[in-house]
Amino acid sequence: MLIGEALIGEEPELAHVDLIIGDKEGPVGQAFATGMTQLSTGHTPLLSVIRPNLLTKPACLIVPKVTVKNMEQAARIFGPAQAAVAKAVADAVGEGVLPKEKADDLVIVVSVFIHPDAEDYNRIYRYNYGATKLALTRAMDGFPGIETVLEEKDRGTHAIMGFKVSRLWDPPYLQVALDNPNIEQILGVIGALPDSDHLILEAGTPLIKRYGVDVIARLREVKPNAFIVADLKTLDTGNLEARMVSDATADAVVISALAPISTIEKAITEAHKTGIYAVIDTLNLDDPLPKLRELKKLGALPDVVELHRAIDSEDTEHQWGSIPEIKSLSDKILIAVAGGIRADTIGVALKGAGADIIVVGRAITNAKDVRQAAEMFITGLATEEIDQFRVMTDF
Repeated sequence: MLIGEALIGEEPELAHVDLIIGDKEGPVGQAFATGMTQLSTGHTPLLSVIRPNLLTKPACLIVPKVTVKNMEQAARIFGPAQAAVAKAVADAVGEGVLPKEKADDLVIVVSVFIHPDAEDYNRIYRYNYGATKLALTRAMDGFPGIETVLEEKDRGTHAIMGFKVSRLWDPPYLQVALDNPNIEQILGVIGALPDSDHLILEAGTPLIKRYGVDVIARLREVKPNAFIVADLKTLDTGNLEARMVSDATADAVVISALAPISTIEKAITEAHKTGIYAVIDTLNLDDPLPKLRELKKLGALPDVVELHRAIDSEDTEHQWGSIPEIKSLSDKILIAVAGGIRADTIGVALKGAGADIIVVGRAITNAKDVRQAAEMFITGLATEEIDQFRVMTDF
């Protein structure tokens, strides 16, 4: 059984095709026969024909994705979509995409999307022909390979979803700590920040203490695609607080390294269950390594370790010497450094100490020109925007 998928065109005629190819005697043949004999209202499967009385080969069964509610919608399936799929299958055989000698042994099941508002038959035909042809080619080529999936999974945005879920796969990053417990001022700061693939927003502890985790939604109104960290500094009920952060649409929860190991483990487990990052903040902990080693034994390492020097202790030295040992625990751990970071210390933190995330608060949020200050720090990261020279086509 081979599987293919493709999306081509523009709304409302946009075509999205999912298909499976296999032998008549196998599971695809069974699905083909079941589809022919077990009909459902509004989703009646139909054989794909090039024209009436000319079945395509290999035989192909079209299954409408969208409920067909009237004869006008049915005509779009039984007309341009049916012909497009059939012609694409026949052309795939003619061009060697599908083996000609297997034309009578294989069957194909194609799931076709036709928007209820689609009207242009020419576009319906052309988009569905292209999507079917591409899906067939991908199925036969085994596209995508797992390496392509891993490379692409965090780079793009789903065309219909309309927003991007950001992930931290291309460090270094600038994390702007939004600690001022005045939402109007914070929204003004966010609005002034430049758009950057390497910018993280942190809903600071004072901000969350005043407005609750629902403040995340307010931040997203201004920067819907931002990676947002909720700095709860969790000390108890780790699973509950991680779930609260996830439900509020944040991308990461911050757990205090001073919390009991069971609390940290539960928070990390819950965070990973819901698909968000777990950050351990080492504020007021002299040496995080013993606790991290214990978490590794439990199989619950965090995604980010934040080496945090307190505002009240900014006259002390940064504790960045443990970064190599922390990273030796896992090649996936990112290191954030926080507390009095200035533009002239970025290079020391990144290249000298090996940090991945620079956390900056007042140097940006209290600046007379917030955008200029942020851009100065982003420039200091010395990294290019993700995919700025990349032209996207099929995926």
